Amino acid sequence: MSKKFILHMITPEGNLSPFDVNMAIDAGYEAVIPYTRVQIEDVSALVQDAIFSRGPEGVKRTGIFIGGRSIDTAMEMLQITKDSMVPPFEVSAFADPSGAYTTSAAMVACSQNYLQSKYSSDLKEKRIIALGGTGPVGIIAAILGAQNKAKVTIVSSSSLERSQSAAKKYGEKYAIPIDASDIVEDSKGSSKEKLQKLLSDANIIFAVAKAGIQVVAKQDLEKAEELLIAADVNAVPPSGIEGLDVSDDGKILEHSKTNALGIGALAIGNVKYQTQRNLLQKMIESDKPIYLDFIDAFEEATKHTKK
Repeated sequence: MSKKFILHMITPEGNLSPFDVNMAIDAGYEAVIPYTRVQIEDVSALVQDAIFSRGPEGVKRTGIFIGGRSIDTAMEMLQITKDSMVPPFEVSAFADPSGAYTTSAAMVACSQNYLQSKYSSDLKEKRIIALGGTGPVGIIAAILGAQNKAKVTIVSSSSLERSQSAAKKYGEKYAIPIDASDIVEDSKGSSKEKLQKLLSDANIIFAVAKAGIQVVAKQDLEKAEELLIAADVNAVPPSGIEGLDVSDDGKILEHSKTNALGIGALAIGNVKYQTQRNLLQKMIESDKPIYLDFIDAFEEATKHTKK
């Protein structure tokens, strides 16, 4: 009798994301087991309990998913998971905290696709402004952009120190250049003036602020004189970028003087969905253990964008 496909889902939070549970079941896992409020020091013991109980053949039908909200904690848990394997007792693992890895991968992949298909270009040397970029999606998108040779600026709406801290931390960690700025009103000018100055030479806007917050208005877009792509992950009204609808997928952006292309949350979400599902399925199908993070998510997301 074949053993069932089991996914052990670990999170430091009080609840596991229902989205991730649905994705796991739809991907083919027959049993999905949640472990909540898991601390860093708990991970190794949980992993080894999971691998030693099924035998060498059973581990091929076992996977581990790491959720939560912190990209740093998820990455550390993924590394501990990998280090806890004892060959031939090895299982695959996938980290995607708050869906940030797959969402940011989808947004960057969609933007790259339209650069290639509409402008015969790529991310290299493109100036990316990540508005609200100190959150998980913004940070991973910034890393992916910089790794693909774009010039990325993380912008905070709360403080310059916050964006500088994120840029320095992840720039050093991944050996990539990331700039920092803010749109906080101060003695040097209003927040609106600072935003419009940042947008004046931007090629790509990533609107990655909290849901329901508009970060770019009509008059701001009119100042973006070099804009090619504007992407918004916010599906909650109002749109993060005025005139960009959640279903837009390469549509010319209203209010853009450069006829920039808009990519809405549903278009990004479709690629994110396919990316997460396929990575979960890869764990089921792989004969060897694989360990998946945002780099793998970006590679997968590029396969699901229009050409």
